[in-house]
Amino acid sequence: MERMEDEKPKKKVTLYLLYCVSTAVIGSLQFGYNTGVINAPEEKLRSFFHNVSLERYAEPFSKDAVTMVWSVAVAIFSVGGMIGSFSVGAIVNKFGRRKSMLLVNILAVIGGGLMGVSILARSFETVIIGRLFIGVFCGLCTGLTPMYVGEIAPTALRGAFGTLHQLGVVVGILVAQIFGLEFLLGSHTLWPLLLALTILPAILQSIMLLFCPESPRYQLIVLNQEEEARKALVRLRGTEDVGDDIQEMKEEGMKMAMEKKVTILELFRSPKYRQPIIIAIVLQLSQQLSGINAVFYYSTNIFKTAGVTQPIYATIGAGAVNTVFTVVSLFLVERAGRRTLHLIGLAGMAICALLLTISLALQNTNQSLSYLAIVAVFGFVASFEMGPGPIPWFIVAELFSQGPRPAAIAVSGFSNWSANFLVGLSFPKLEELTRPYTFIIFMVFLILFFIFTFLRVPETKGRTFDDITQGFAASADKSSHSPVPEAGVVPESKEGPPVSPTEKVPMVDLP
Repeated sequence: MERMEDEKPKKKVTLYLLYCVSTAVIGSLQFGYNTGVINAPEEKLRSFFHNVSLERYAEPFSKDAVTMVWSVAVAIFSVGGMIGSFSVGAIVNKFGRRKSMLLVNILAVIGGGLMGVSILARSFETVIIGRLFIGVFCGLCTGLTPMYVGEIAPTALRGAFGTLHQLGVVVGILVAQIFGLEFLLGSHTLWPLLLALTILPAILQSIMLLFCPESPRYQLIVLNQEEEARKALVRLRGTEDVGDDIQEMKEEGMKMAMEKKVTILELFRSPKYRQPIIIAIVLQLSQQLSGINAVFYYSTNIFKTAGVTQPIYATIGAGAVNTVFTVVSLFLVERAGRRTLHLIGLAGMAICALLLTISLALQNTNQSLSYLAIVAVFGFVASFEMGPGPIPWFIVAELFSQGPRPAAIAVSGFSNWSANFLVGLSFPKLEELTRPYTFIIFMVFLILFFIFTFLRVPETKGRTFDDITQGFAASADKSSHSPVPEAGVVPESKEGPPVSPTEKVPMVDLP
């Protein structure tokens, strides 16, 4: 058996496939960059708001008014993200995957342009409106990138390529932190250029997309263009032998043709979609309610307390750890599996949250505990990138077939952005009320998400889209006929294309 599996031809990763995936991941980099870029020039922007109000109204904004304008400029990004993520389904169904990525770059150019001229226009409104445009753009990117990458990647490499979305995000955050340094673009005169820099990758991606194909899955299943889909697959796979891919798509298309159009409401009404959409939403919440953003917000203060003379460089160090462990997860996700890595990540974050709480609570009595806080921050970030960082984004595309996939990605993305907005809005007050015990709250969330993942989240490693969705359909059918279904077990379908014994794994591997 092993010899036969060894002799089975393995599909190579072509340079063209890497080119197309890299092109799409520029959208992920944009999301990361625009998430992190606003933090470095905070004092410069506050000063700008103060000066503009003085020029315009002959008296400056009060300190509270400046804080309010700053908060709006930060929070409006998440509001735009919610709008954009919720619009993904409608846009990709109308324009397709590739053309949608091209069109949304217009928003990046408009948003970056508005922020770039803010000093010249002497207007803080341009910063706020620009951030709104950028937020909508990034919300669309968080749906479009994982969808396109998941649909062009071979089944055996879908997880590894899916991790590249998160890698793009953390690289974008790291680039924003570096460019935001005072001696680069974080100065009083150059911060508009720092915010407007997002225009360049938007233009670059638009040019590169001209040489990328439309998603073959979209071409065959939605547009019924088999020949075009075959040509795209031949280029992506580097071989004429794409019959298995075509057959899998046809079988998915036939099943989809027998279904009525799947709306967002249908995702929650239909028993066969209800379980995967709940899993998708909870996984997205596990990312944002894990406390990762709170750690990044609080890291500079932690490093200051620990006696680090240049805390900004320690924060950049945390960003570097972020990037390194995203690369590590890229190599592990197809070996260990999605569910396993997510569990490891949640457990590691919960332990580090406890250590962080202990060090913050006791550091006044023992100064050396401040260094434990630094280790806890780095461990927290590393654990996040092992599972909760990358996996929620691409596993959503794996849990749904072609029909409900756009609606599911829109709902899960909206959940992510909503949680992001709530954490960003509530964390300052939460920290004020509970410090140094803020991270105990996140630890409780992490434990709850660990339990949910252990009981309800299936392993999707090495399985076809159709095989996964058939498993949920079988589970829904069993539940409708059984008064007491076995908790946490999603039975495998006996239908769908055959999967090799090494690829076929239980939906949930309970002891």
